[in-house]
Parts: sequence; C-alpha cells; structure tokens
Amino acid sequence: MLSRRHILLVLIGILSCINAAAQYNPDHFYMRGRRALADGKYADAIASFNVLSRLDTTDYEAFFFRGIAKYDLGDYTGAEKDFDLTLQKNPIYTLGYHYRAIARSQSGKYDEALEDLATAVGLRPGYTGLYFSRGVVYFMSQQFEKAVEDFNRYIRNEPEDASAYINRGASHLFLGDTTKALEDYNQAIKLNRHDAEAFVRRARIYALREQFEDAINDLDTAIQLDSTNTLAYFNRGLMKYDNKDIGGALEDLGKVLRDDPGNALTLYNRALIYSQIGDFERALDDYDRVININSENVLAYFNRAAVFLEMRRYENAIDDYSKAIELYPDFAKAYMNRAYARNMLGQWAASQRDYDTARVKIREYQQNTSTKEGYDAFADTTQGYSHLIDFDADFAKKNFDNELLQYRDVDIGLKPLYRFAIAGKTEISDLTALSRRLQYEKLDEFYKGVPLEIALTTDKDNLVENTSSRLAAVNHEVITNKTAGNLFAKAILENSQNQFNTAMACYNEAGTLEPDNEFVYINRGVLQADMTDFISSMDNNIRVLSLDNTASTRVTVSDNSTIRTYDYSAAISDFMKAAEVAPDFPYTYYNLGNLFCLSEDMLTAISQYTKALELYPYLSEAYYNRGLVLIFLKDKEKGCLDMSKAGELGIADAYSVIKKYCTEQQQ
Repeated sequence: MLSRRHILLVLIGILSCINAAAQYNPDHFYMRGRRALADGKYADAIASFNVLSRLDTTDYEAFFFRGIAKYDLGDYTGAEKDFDLTLQKNPIYTLGYHYRAIARSQSGKYDEALEDLATAVGLRPGYTGLYFSRGVVYFMSQQFEKAVEDFNRYIRNEPEDASAYINRGASHLFLGDTTKALEDYNQAIKLNRHDAEAFVRRARIYALREQFEDAINDLDTAIQLDSTNTLAYFNRGLMKYDNKDIGGALEDLGKVLRDDPGNALTLYNRALIYSQIGDFERALDDYDRVININSENVLAYFNRAAVFLEMRRYENAIDDYSKAIELYPDFAKAYMNRAYARNMLGQWAASQRDYDTARVKIREYQQNTSTKEGYDAFADTTQGYSHLIDFDADFAKKNFDNELLQYRDVDIGLKPLYRFAIAGKTEISDLTALSRRLQYEKLDEFYKGVPLEIALTTDKDNLVENTSSRLAAVNHEVITNKTAGNLFAKAILENSQNQFNTAMACYNEAGTLEPDNEFVYINRGVLQADMTDFISSMDNNIRVLSLDNTASTRVTVSDNSTIRTYDYSAAISDFMKAAEVAPDFPYTYYNLGNLFCLSEDMLTAISQYTKALELYPYLSEAYYNRGLVLIFLKDKEKGCLDMSKAGELGIADAYSVIKKYCTEQQQ
C-alpha cells in the first residue's frame, strides 16, 4: 500500500507533466509566432517557431512561417531552406512553392523560381497572386514580354492594384515603349496618389522626354510623400545640376548620403560637382570614400588625379593616373594626363613615353571603331570623364554596382571569446527552458568547487557588485584552503579589477594544483588574449580584420605611421593544452578559432570553428564567426549559410550581416 508521502509525490509528478504540457502547448507558440510576425518582430517570431518545430516535427507551417520571418530579415538563403522543409512535409502546399520562388528570385535563381511558380499554378490556377509574382520574376530575369503577359493576366482579375501597373509600366519601359509605360504610371497614380514610387517612375519618363519641369514636379511630390526616398533625391539632384542649380544639386545629393552614407555613385557625383566649383578638399574627401568602397573604380582614380593636377600635387596625380592605367590599360586620356604631370615635374623622358603611348592608343581606336570589336576594346578611350553619372550608365554598372564586403575595409566584429565570469542575472522563459543546453558533466562538478556563482559567457563586461567584499571572502578561503577552485575564483575577481598579473599568478597556481583542469587553461588563455588586447589599446591602435587591395586577409593594428601585428601564441598554447586535456569540450575550439583568425591563419580558424560545431551544433557564435571568416575569404555562399544558422539560433546581428553582404543586388 502506498504511503501518503508516495501518493503526494505521484500527484506532484502528474501536475508537473500537466503544467509542462500547458506551458509547451504548440498552439501557444504558433499564436505567439504569428503575432510577432504581424508586429514585425521577426527574430522573436523565429524563436517561437524554433520551439514549435521541436514540439511538433510534422508541423510544416512552423517551418513555413519561420521562412517568412527569415525572408523579412533579408535571409533569403535561410528562408529557402525552411521552405524546402515545408515542402518535404507537405508536397502539395501551394504557398510553400510560391514563397520559395520569391526567395529564390531574390538570390538570382530565376529558373528555379519559375519552376516553383509553374508548380504552384498547376496546384491552384485560380490563385491570381501567382501571376503577379511570376511577372516580377520574368522582369528580374529580363524576360519583359512574358512579364507583361503575366501582369496583364493579373490586372484582369485585380484592376485596382496600383503596384501591378507600376511593374507593367517598368516592363514596357525596358521594351522601349515609353508611351505604354507612361499610361501605366498614370493609372498607378490615379489609383493611389500616396505612393511615392509611381511618381519617381513617371519622372524618369518625363526626363527621357526632356520634360524636366514635369520630372522635377513629380520628384517633389515623391519626396513630400516619402522624405526618405533616396532615389528621388538622387534623380532630382542630377536634374537640378542639369538646370545649373548647383546648390540644389549638392543639397539633394547630401540628403541621399545622410540616409545612405556608403552610396558610392552619389559620392562620386558630388565629388565631380565639388571639383567643378573649385572645392577641391571636399572633392578629394568624396573620391577617397569612393575608392575605400571600391578600390577598382577607375573613374574615381582618374578624376581624383585631375583634382591633384588642379592643386599642383603632381606626384599624387601621377600615382592616381598610374592606378587608372593599371585598371584600364587602353586609357589614352590617362596616359596623356600623366604625360602632362610628369612634364611639370621635369620628367621629360617619361612624359614623352606616355605621350607616345597615348597617341598609339588613339590611332588604334580610330582604326578599329568601324567594327563592334573596336568599340568594345577602345570605346571612350579619349573621352572626358567629368560628367555626372546616373544609375543606368554603363560605367555606373561597372564601377559602382559591386560594393559587397570584399570591396570594403571594415571591421569583422567577431563574437568574443568564451570565458568563465561572475554569473549575471538571467531571465528564464519558456523559450530558454526549451533551448538545447550543452550537457557536460565535468562542468557541473567544476562549478561546485568554485566559491562564486560563475557562468560560461562571451560577456567580458559583466559588472561585479561588491567586488571588495567578495574578494576579501575569497582571499580568506584561499588562505584557509588553497584549492584550484578557490584560486580560480580569486583570479576572476582580480581580473575584473584589471589586476592581470595577480590573476595570472592565481591561474598558474591553480594549474599546478590541478594540471588536468581544462577550465583553468581556458580562462588563463582568455586572460593572455586580453593582455594582448590591452597592450594594443595602450599603443592607441585598433585591431581589425580587413582586406587589402589584393583581397589578402590580414590582422593588424594601425595608426598614422606604423603597422604592427600582435602575438596570440601564449593564449593559443593554453587552449591547445585545454583541448589535449579535454578534447570533447566545444568552447575550447571556438576560442581557438577566434585566436587563429586574429593571428591571420584563416583556414585553421575555420577548422576550429567546425570542430566546435561538430561537438555542439547549437553554438551560435561559432556559426557567426565562421560565416564572417568565410565571407572575408570570398566563399560567400557558405558564409551566408552560416550567418543564416546563427540568426536562426538567436544572434540578431547575423541579419544585419546578411542584409549587407548576402543579399543579391537587383537592378
């Protein structure tokens, strides 16, 4: 017969199960995820659908809505993978094919997108939204006649949708029919006079017809409707320049750069205007920014050289003309101008060689311009390059389109090293309760031997309250009982006060007492790395992982006069010892990945991150950091997949990286 105590324990167990079932009710997470989607809280939505997908692995809608959230965050690769999972679980789900097609089109996979849309139309031929989406894909793949057909089909069923007329008008424009394009834009404005896009598009038609007053009026209206529309400001700025309104042009281009400071085409055009009005310092500043964005922009070098000529900085001009010639060897005008600069410096022989080369290039151009090959090889070889460029110009496509990561000198922003630190306050929710925590028995045992509440974290800036009283208590423990755990606690507290040498002595002694304690080596390795960083900061240098002009990856610190590289070998040695002692602890390999990355050994860094993920596939920071390194090494496809996984696992910063570096730039 059961005792009353046994019955009570059984009842408590039953009630606990009931509470758990209620807490982890799939409907709860479904509704919460949908609400987050509706509110634009996409990262929260992903977290809810992550839980839902684990609670019910057959629920295809969990993966579908998670894919929607990823798409809205700009993670098209991650969205496509989720739609793949959706269709694996429900192969006749029309929306799965529809939205996978949209995601694929954003990644430039037009043929696959069209296949998905054909399948979706076969499943639901009466679903008119499919024709709109297919029209967009046809447009993006430059199949403009087919795009018009699909937009016609959609408009017959949805004649009040202004966006369909805008898209059909764009298709007509690319087919060269400005009359039909204008009719569609007029209809779009008639249906929705509050949509700035239609006015921007119609202004383009007016500009093509040289009806500049009408064009500017439309752009004024667009800006009144949407004061953040940078394309409207850009186009209006160019039109004001054409109308001799230099001040107005500079003001509009400045507004573009206020919202989009890295817009190379706008910087280039503003630099041209500054140079034309004699404001050479500002022109140089803008050209410098263009070249920092894209180090292979021949126009920026050529025109910056012209500014240097005006300022009589002939050596600088020669350097820029030389770079322009390196990028465009048939650039006769660059040879001619470099000849002038060398002549001004008294370099008579070099000047004559450049002049002769320019004359040869010009003759070759004149002899070959009767053939298409001649035009392609030598087109514009003697043309002036001081005119403003719009988005449709050929040189804009060549020199300004590719502004991805490999053309930027940027900080890589690795997620920090993992370390043991004083535990901060952690909010426990139903989401964290269902998270996949690393199961590592030795870690739990280690915590019991440390007289502080500590946690493994990447947060090196945890504020430690009552440090003095805590340190006094721990010092007493060390005096009365010098264990590795007590010394470890003292080292953490000393480190929090930047007492690096004292902390190091404590870790050394703890390591002597327990030479097989991997956690001591981990924290000592982190301390060694922190000391290296501290030395760097004392030198007033900033450590960055950047690409030089040859796309070589390096880790340096820099100031105005020196370039130095710092040594992480002592920290690496500690982590290698930790890995030797405990080869199955994933955070050791994650930290090694960071340090090898900062030591310029990118391939080893990737292998260390990979080892960490093999041991613990939910280590989100490892996906993030490996993704960054892969993107820097120009393996963008794999890097963006890692970023997608990092975002899925909760790193919100991943979506900023994805949006900036993983999204295909559409014309």
